[in-house]
Amino acid sequence: MAQEPILKLLNIETYYGPIMAIRGVSLEVPEGAIVTVLGANGAGKTTILKTICGVMDPQKGSVIFEGREIQKMDPDKVMRLGIGHVPEGRETFPFLTVRENLMMGAYTRRDRDGIAKDIDLVFDYFPRLKEREAQPVGSMSGGEQQMLAIGRALMGRPKLLLLDEPSLGLSPKLVKDIFEIVVRINKEQGTTILLVEQNANVALHTAHFGYVLEVGRIVMEDTCERLLEKDDIKEFYLGQKEEGVRGKRRWKKRKTWR
Repeated sequence: MAQEPILKLLNIETYYGPIMAIRGVSLEVPEGAIVTVLGANGAGKTTILKTICGVMDPQKGSVIFEGREIQKMDPDKVMRLGIGHVPEGRETFPFLTVRENLMMGAYTRRDRDGIAKDIDLVFDYFPRLKEREAQPVGSMSGGEQQMLAIGRALMGRPKLLLLDEPSLGLSPKLVKDIFEIVVRINKEQGTTILLVEQNANVALHTAHFGYVLEVGRIVMEDTCERLLEKDDIKEFYLGQKEEGVRGKRRWKKRKTWR
């Protein structure tokens, strides 16, 4: 990757109690790029994002953002540095309205005019949110809440946006719509994006570079264009099995890793 990385992870090890969830993970996210981390459920993708944004502390290794080590920094300080996080499950405030949720994303800011412009920007990306501006979020659909979670993160004007399973539980049509907006945000705002996804097909067609995570370890990395051509990716993530005994043996072996 030619561009200067805005984010580096160096030999990260993160634990849940005695269980090592991340095993010596190193990766880079170039400024202005979309990078994806692929992996099965339980591979450690969410743990990577939680470690970056300060929700979890690594036992070993470094998280470097814009040349500064930020591991073990409090999450609110990480956010103020310019890292926005859209967590798995959205975690919106159900009893607040859409506008109130968006304002929560701007709680560190004091520039009223800038906040108003950014709310308009979010409504431009997600017109459905404008239609439901005064509606309590708990009565909205999962897709609308996913739009809101992304919009709320944008209200902090992040330099780096962490997206955790944005396709989870959504219809194919909504997944397509949301990922089109993700690409627009990257191109129009210049926002760097680190995306973790189980939907390998949509992730690889959205991102520029990808890492494949297996039981807490990076086992493959390449441009998304080249990953899409690899037999292992075709078989295990895109459902395009190879013909013959060789493919069957590899599938059986892979199942034992999960």
